[in-house]
Amino acid sequence: METTKTLQNYLDELSSNSPTPGGGNVSALCGSLAASLGIMVCNLTIGKKKYSDVEMEMISLKEKLELFQKKFIYLANEDNLAFDKVMDAFKLPKESDEEKEKRNQEIEQATIGAAEVPSKVMQTAKELLSLLRVIMEKGNKNSISDAGVAIALIETASKGAYLNVLINCASLNNQIIAQEIKKRADILFNETINECNTLLQNIILSFNK
Repeated sequence: METTKTLQNYLDELSSNSPTPGGGNVSALCGSLAASLGIMVCNLTIGKKKYSDVEMEMISLKEKLELFQKKFIYLANEDNLAFDKVMDAFKLPKESDEEKEKRNQEIEQATIGAAEVPSKVMQTAKELLSLLRVIMEKGNKNSISDAGVAIALIETASKGAYLNVLINCASLNNQIIAQEIKKRADILFNETINECNTLLQNIILSFNK
């Protein structure tokens, strides 16, 4: 996502018949939005007398979240570039056997790259979730619903990235590599989604006490 563009520009591009930005880009954007909400909760906690005992921890968390915010935007752009590489590989000449072989190799390598980017989104989402858990537990209780939305966004980021891993792995000829990538993604997916569900359920229960 190009951050210098307006939100409307982004939505227009997303709605167009261009394949980029697409679902992978949106998944990474969800991660950045989650980090942004986490930063907001930190800001609403820092400086409050009631939360003076966790102020330094919140300041530290805020700094880490700002890095996650930027990393997800970077990965969103990387997702676009990775898909473009796949499309460029498909455009290579295929007249001779040599050209066909080179083209197939380029498509394969580009597709592996296109699967690795959402894998990184999933890993980054899992890492961010551990910070959001602390914010949910120690941050301003008046903003616990905001922390919950951040967690829900991480769940969406992970699910969306997982789908992009799967579709790219399904396109690979080398299914040994595909299964290795998918196996790592399966572990990340299950761990992240299970933790998201637990944290969100805890938030919901807190409103019913």
